[in-house]
Amino acid sequence: MKTIYRNLLSVIRRFKMATLLNVAGLSVAFAAFMVIMMQIDYDWTFDTSDPNHANIFRVEFIYQESAQVVINRPLAEAFFASSPHIVAGALSFPHSTDLFFSVENNGIKQFYEEKSVQVSPEYTDVFTFDFVEGTKDVLKQPDHVMIPLSMAQKLFGNESAAGRQLTGRYSHMTVGAVYRDFPANTLVQNIVYTTIPENENKTDWGNWNYQVFVRMDDADNLSSVYENFKKNNKANPQMIGQTDEVDWEKLNAGLRFTPLTEVHYVTDAIFDFTPKASRQTLRVLFAIAIVVIVIAGINFTNFSTALTPMRIKSINTQKVLGGSQSTIRRSLVLEAMLISLFSYGMAIGLVMLFARTELSSLVDADLSVASQPLIVGGTALIALLTGLLAGLYPSFYMTSFPPALVLKGSFGLSPKGRVLRNALISVQFIASFALLIGASFMYLQNHFMQHTPLGYEKDALIVTNINEQINKSIDAFTNRMKEFAGVEGVTYADQLISSTDFYMSWGRDYHDKKIQYQVLPVDYSFLDVMGISVTEGREFRIEDANTRHGVYVFNEKARDQFQLEVGTMIDSTEIVGIIPDVKFASFRTEVAPMAFFVWGSQNWGRWKNHAYVRVKAGSDMRAAMEHMRTTLTEFDPEYPFNVRFFDDVLQRLYEKEAAISMLITLFSLIAIFISIVGVFGLVVFDSEYRKKEIGIRKVFGSTTQQILVMFNKTYLKIVAVCFVFAAPAAYYAVVKWLENFAYKTPLYWWVFALSFAIVALVTFATVTFQNWRAANANPVKSLRSE
Repeated sequence: MKTIYRNLLSVIRRFKMATLLNVAGLSVAFAAFMVIMMQIDYDWTFDTSDPNHANIFRVEFIYQESAQVVINRPLAEAFFASSPHIVAGALSFPHSTDLFFSVENNGIKQFYEEKSVQVSPEYTDVFTFDFVEGTKDVLKQPDHVMIPLSMAQKLFGNESAAGRQLTGRYSHMTVGAVYRDFPANTLVQNIVYTTIPENENKTDWGNWNYQVFVRMDDADNLSSVYENFKKNNKANPQMIGQTDEVDWEKLNAGLRFTPLTEVHYVTDAIFDFTPKASRQTLRVLFAIAIVVIVIAGINFTNFSTALTPMRIKSINTQKVLGGSQSTIRRSLVLEAMLISLFSYGMAIGLVMLFARTELSSLVDADLSVASQPLIVGGTALIALLTGLLAGLYPSFYMTSFPPALVLKGSFGLSPKGRVLRNALISVQFIASFALLIGASFMYLQNHFMQHTPLGYEKDALIVTNINEQINKSIDAFTNRMKEFAGVEGVTYADQLISSTDFYMSWGRDYHDKKIQYQVLPVDYSFLDVMGISVTEGREFRIEDANTRHGVYVFNEKARDQFQLEVGTMIDSTEIVGIIPDVKFASFRTEVAPMAFFVWGSQNWGRWKNHAYVRVKAGSDMRAAMEHMRTTLTEFDPEYPFNVRFFDDVLQRLYEKEAAISMLITLFSLIAIFISIVGVFGLVVFDSEYRKKEIGIRKVFGSTTQQILVMFNKTYLKIVAVCFVFAAPAAYYAVVKWLENFAYKTPLYWWVFALSFAIVALVTFATVTFQNWRAANANPVKSLRSE
């Protein structure tokens, strides 16, 4: 060990910069590998925490090859009752809502807003809840709710939560049960669960509002259960707009059963608001993790080999003094393993540091080292293996030369050795090009989604959620907002435009045929405030709200697809106008048939949920936002309104893509950094072996510039060849990734050219920096031994 320690200190003293870069490269590689694998594990194990996950399925409706995750209640209930092999079936609303309530602790009333979702009481039979207080039958009791343990502790501290009251503005709820929090990687959320009323829409075949889950006794029985269901249950005419019951096959309709563990990856079903991941993206991340480790290992090997000229005399001295070849080799391998383990220790520190920075928000997984023992332990084994493999080749290489050849100093210039080193560095360059190109197009796609014109004016716009208090005084709130000189217009809508992939869908009869379209209920002033022009017919008017059934303004996609005409009626509602195909939903989906809709006097819908405030050009946006907050507080000082710029809505819509893009960009830059470390090591190798050649060239009149050009030509040729291989592979990967979006950024040629220029420039700078001293050295020193 003393010899190993002495040799290590000697190497570090002589090559401080190279050693530092090599250890830094290894440390960053191990840290990047752990972070990436934590994220991959988070997604791969999504929804596997439930002990019955293999037998749980989400039921989806298929009609003419189009899938949707919302189903009407009579169809769901009929399927639940169709077979004893169905252990339990449950309904839930497809997305959560905000629940505003107060609790009283020690005579002090405190207000909270928490996420809530309505489910049927059987939800706890399908999914496994671990109850701390109460039982799984809690939702069978009227006005009882169940909350997660983390929320119970936030609301009530260490006191019992069972029986405590959650007091809403118009209702009172009793905490009936407390369940242990589910892990983050599951679709079962840690929120307040309330009950779907027992008879709600129980016989309404036209109401498609429920997400449906079943738990089977055995997953293998599902196909026979479904076949039996189809055999004994015809398609209901109210459900599909037919006059007579028909077979499912003739209608080209049916049910699809997605295993619980696959729901996280389904992207072809509409009205699906569950968290999503792309297997393709996970494969890319896994490939990056492997590439980073491989590149770091290659660098380590190259660096160790590059030290051969400096260490060969020491090794031969050990031979002369009686050291056996096997003993020397073992010491060199152990030395490499110690460096690798030291780098691993630093990597643990880097992961802990990363977890405390804002960059950790790019990762969904828990980055705590203690919570990831398999990944952390596995990386330790990889570190040992990396040190072993990276130490074996140099140890055999350094001890394989006879003393005479060593004295000549030419043992490093064999053609086979040079081919091997060039091949290893080529792997790094190809990986760097592919990652840089891929990360660039991910950034461009995110920029495209956030900055492409949407068909309405999204700038200078402030939005907020509003509640019943504001709705009761909507005109007074509007007038109060307009008292601020910078406010140009105020309008309202049921939902935020461009905030999700899908919106409420209605099926109606038009000219004796069934049509389906998405609907965004809005205020009569919405089109004007949002700058949406009408191409046919008219805009909404204030008197439209006085009609019995309201009025529609459809987009051109709906007009063309359903042959709609202005002035005609859909059921009892008039079509008054046509607008261009504004991008009302995300760029992940194509523009669908849709309508803006103003409620009439028979409003069976909801309150207006959101206010939009247009600010005049040149006005102080921050001041306008503060005026909105002040005004909201005047109308309801207790409610936690969410006031924000509309740009924040778009950023949140694509935050998953942005996070993945940033993550891949970050690790791509890490891979490029490690590759440059490899280039540095290889240049050290070449410059040491070619010192005499440089000295001879200097004696015969070569300038420093000519020597630098000689070195750079070699590496830039390798860079060019690697680019030829990397560019097509990167192009194919980018094209496949962009298939996830209905609207995508062009495949710009300059991205490929810029990637080549960046890698070539960094390589040029690295080679020049390392060889500058050798090119300017006194040739007498390098030729002295001759």
